[in-house]
Amino acid sequence: MSSDGFPAPIFRGRRRGVLLALSSPSGAGKTTLSKRLLSQNPDVVLSVSATTREPRPGEVDGQDYHFISAEDFKKMIEDDAFFEWAEVFGRYYGTPKAPVMEAVEDGRDVVFDIDWQGAQALAAAAPDDAVRVFILPPSLALLEDRLRKRGQDAPEIIKDRMARAKDEISHWHEYDYVIVNDDFARALEKLNEILHAERLKRLRHPWLEEFVDAIMDQ
Repeated sequence: MSSDGFPAPIFRGRRRGVLLALSSPSGAGKTTLSKRLLSQNPDVVLSVSATTREPRPGEVDGQDYHFISAEDFKKMIEDDAFFEWAEVFGRYYGTPKAPVMEAVEDGRDVVFDIDWQGAQALAAAAPDDAVRVFILPPSLALLEDRLRKRGQDAPEIIKDRMARAKDEISHWHEYDYVIVNDDFARALEKLNEILHAERLKRLRHPWLEEFVDAIMDQ
């Protein structure tokens, strides 16, 4: 009993984290949005993929990727240690389960910068934890213009990216939320609203059952 005569407050346990999967065609702003979301939310971390390719100059193991051998990667596949994995040009890439689930159970949210196939696999592996958000460009013409202004790709690569963009966009209806990135500040605000709303969902607060039982016993 507290000093005011009411029952003492019951400890509210730690919430369960959110697995926030962000997908978009290249150039639609997904990576920039995820970086800004991370900078604004200390409880949000970025999922770090594992790969068998060699580190590029400046890349840090455990920060940019977990760089492992092909033998170790295949062993992890056998042990069902990935949410999703793929072979790309002879190199393997995958999302390890263990560090992600450790973060979720510790009450931290994890952001995934992945394509529609990765988002689909994540939702199938963790249906109660995964939240899928698709970022749409205002138009394909503006998307192509953004890619050209980057100055990073040759015209034939941009053409290929645009073809891939249409394929990626065709899966928009598979997502829980869709944001049109026609204004960055507004898109970021919407992304934050989605994250905050998902944090409040009943299933992310396993301590509630004990809390309600204690209330009913009073």
